[in-house]
Amino acid sequence: MKPTVVVALSGGVDSSVTAALLSEKGYQVIGMTLALEPVTGAAAGRVVTGAREAAAALGIPHIVVDMQAEFEREVIGYFGREYLGGRTPNPCVRCNRLIKFKALVDQARALGATKIATGHYARTGYLPETGRFRLGRGADLKKDQSYVLYNLTQEHLARAVFPLAGYTKTAVKEKARVLGLPVVGKPESQEVCFVPDNDYRGFLRDRYPVARFTPGPFLNTRGEVVGTHQGLAFYTVGQRKGLGLALGSPVYVVALDPGRNVVVVGEDPETYNHRLFAGGLNWVDVPDLTVSLAVTAKIRYAAKPAPAVVHPVAGGREVLVEFTTPQRAITPGQAVVFYNGDWVVGGGTILRRD
Repeated sequence: MKPTVVVALSGGVDSSVTAALLSEKGYQVIGMTLALEPVTGAAAGRVVTGAREAAAALGIPHIVVDMQAEFEREVIGYFGREYLGGRTPNPCVRCNRLIKFKALVDQARALGATKIATGHYARTGYLPETGRFRLGRGADLKKDQSYVLYNLTQEHLARAVFPLAGYTKTAVKEKARVLGLPVVGKPESQEVCFVPDNDYRGFLRDRYPVARFTPGPFLNTRGEVVGTHQGLAFYTVGQRKGLGLALGSPVYVVALDPGRNVVVVGEDPETYNHRLFAGGLNWVDVPDLTVSLAVTAKIRYAAKPAPAVVHPVAGGREVLVEFTTPQRAITPGQAVVFYNGDWVVGGGTILRRD
């Protein structure tokens, strides 16, 4: 008999097929759903109900774990603080490490399970020569989620199973249809689960006092005032739409300066840079970086990996990343993730471009 595995079950097609595939392989599967907001709320209620229906269809036990306080503190609070500080956060990266995989490991320990699983399109491996567990790209490169998982620890990866590693999204949907799972036809989850309609500006306005959104100057790259912005939280590097500027030709956000409450705008070529600094590092294939390393790097989820060299600086607490070709809209607060072929070397949070 194969070991017991705790599966993160959201009631969607990916997590439901993940649980089904593990059951077919002989694992003893337990579905786990996170309550991230009051289950009396419409969205949370749909998630829990959908997960229960999927578990019932699969004939597996199902538990609900209350993580509301942790989610509020570690993800939603962080999301707001970052935007108000002139950075663009990636809440999914933080949630995976501090909420989802933490809860999976905690429940696995409590239930005597040796493995945990999610419906991410990624894969794991093991390097005998270093004794380290690995994280790699999934087969469906359009759906690959190794970027948002780069921050997982060795304990997470040692326990993790990603059954969708070799599947395409189309094949997963077909598997759900063949199995007759109640998830077929359900809409995909939204980009940020706690932001209604992905309207992060509306979310911030509702959550924080108007006083936190202080207007200030738009400056061009020559330092000239060209308009007034509505608050740093409403802008991100690379943005063109919604600036409210009529300067005769398209302009883009080039940089945010929280110290001066300034939004710098410029033409599209001015959004490109060769270098960035990153901190908050997490290494996967190596225990630490002590020498410069050639990699390919992604500066956002949808970006194509680009050749770069990573240099340790500040005693290893930060890295300087130098790209062979300039990258558009390097954005403080977002993740930069380093790859060796299909395997994640590590990554960190972008601090500033250079």
